Amino acid sequence: MKALCWYGKHDVRVETVPDPTILNPHDAIVKVSLTAICGSDLHLYDGFIPSMQRGDIIGHEFMGEIVAVGTEVKKLRVGDRVVVPFTIACGNCFFCKREMWALCDNSNPNAWMAEQLYGYSPSGLFGYSHLLGGYAGGQAEYVRVPFADVGPLKVPDGLADEQVLFLTDIFPTGYMAAENCAIQPGDTVAVWGCGPVGQFAIQSAYLLGAERVIAIDRIPERLALAQNRSKAEIINFAEGGVIDQLKELTGGRGPDACIDAVGLEAHGTAIDDWYDRAKTALMLETDRPHVLREAIQACRKGGTVSIPGVYGGMIDKVPFGAAFGKGLTLKMGQTHMHRYLQPLLERIERGEIDPTFVISHRLRLEDAPGGYDLFKHKHDNCTKVVLQP
Repeated sequence: MKALCWYGKHDVRVETVPDPTILNPHDAIVKVSLTAICGSDLHLYDGFIPSMQRGDIIGHEFMGEIVAVGTEVKKLRVGDRVVVPFTIACGNCFFCKREMWALCDNSNPNAWMAEQLYGYSPSGLFGYSHLLGGYAGGQAEYVRVPFADVGPLKVPDGLADEQVLFLTDIFPTGYMAAENCAIQPGDTVAVWGCGPVGQFAIQSAYLLGAERVIAIDRIPERLALAQNRSKAEIINFAEGGVIDQLKELTGGRGPDACIDAVGLEAHGTAIDDWYDRAKTALMLETDRPHVLREAIQACRKGGTVSIPGVYGGMIDKVPFGAAFGKGLTLKMGQTHMHRYLQPLLERIERGEIDPTFVISHRLRLEDAPGGYDLFKHKHDNCTKVVLQP
């Protein structure tokens, strides 16, 4: 089969690789109909995620048709159309039973690696390093899906693939980010990052009752999408101090909740951004937390900072004293995907949201390397790339 393989920083290639096979009676094989390039994939592309190996198949947003099932798979049949959550969960451990699916104890066969870095291991992820399981990803023609009775969700016939594709990651991720804000009627939510996750966080904040959402970015097409399609007020951080503008927009009090939808490759115009760039270049810091610092400083007293943006390692100069002094709540982590699949599918069916609004480019799988370059550099007004094998 054809698959997109990682060979190093800014080096991804479409290669012919062996087809996946059933390795465990609880496995299924999915023939991919659509897959997508995620902002988190750019962290792999830029070389920020450790334990990648040459030839690894990447990608974690994918859906398709079941073409084979193991002998113990009871809920799926050949021919079913499914979306597959990017987190892999067993369904039976302490964390799965409490619906903390992204913390599954049994789905990362390389848990010892994550334990050395984090103390404990999160769940395995599709196509996202050996630290998180070494699973082959979904930017391919076929994918092996473990614990098939637990993860994949069957899709109703009345919905097109593009309408449901983003249930695999970015829609639930944006929704959980907004849910973590504990939004009350009348609240103002600030969202840093108007990429696809940020767009879904904006729309989810409104779905959950926010009165105002203020979106922060510097890319014109992303700001326009946030303003015109997601109905947010916008701030271009390249044109002035974000914290001062947020104070002015909120009567001096600050947003009730702040969402960092950027993560470890943040950009900024202040001195701390240059500090982060210097330290990461010298391998003295792994992540660039400019946005996290700004969100903590901007949030009102007693507010919440929600962090769906990926952080992978060690960060420096985070104003923890401000978080403590203002009594902030910080909530973060990989999305507990399985918790959101059915409820968000129902929102799509009711017409409350059309997830296709973020798509700007549709390419063949063979064109994926160019798609990564396009998405990374925001060429041609690119906001989201969908790939068809």
